[in-house]
Amino acid sequence: MKSDFLESPMVIMGRVASAHGIKGWVKIQPYTEYLDSLLDYKTWWIGPEQGPWQEVKVLECEAHNKTLAALLPNCPDRNASEKLKGLLIAVPRESLPKQPEDEYYWSDLIGLSVITEMGVTLGLVTQLLETGASQVLMVQGDSGEILIPFVATAIKQVDVKSKTIRVDWSADYLR
Repeated sequence: MKSDFLESPMVIMGRVASAHGIKGWVKIQPYTEYLDSLLDYKTWWIGPEQGPWQEVKVLECEAHNKTLAALLPNCPDRNASEKLKGLLIAVPRESLPKQPEDEYYWSDLIGLSVITEMGVTLGLVTQLLETGASQVLMVQGDSGEILIPFVATAIKQVDVKSKTIRVDWSADYLR
């Protein structure tokens, strides 16, 4: 596995949010459009953003409200599962269905810089939320956390290659 994980042929699909119960399960916050997308993969790569990464076979995984709960190897109790908090979960990009050139996976948006049409950098995408009415970008910047609806009137351009999202979003919205 390359040391610069974000440049590797892997796609970050979620992160370990916390321990779940006392029997070694972990709560997973998916970075996918559909909550259950990670259930399709029996093997995950898990680790911090800069590595080292470890391939793990998922023993059990199930949907719980807006998160997933998973049981991973070598995680027999809550103490062990708490040590995994904050680690990222990824799968090989080649295992994902091919996307048309003008489409992207939600996980491709995590870490992109959000810039207004006036050239003001608002911050980096940390998460996408499904609200029912639309998806929402959670952006962390100098002004704190900003929520921007992922709709055509607000999102003007997504350029995964240049790692930017251009938005029609005024600094007045931040107050």
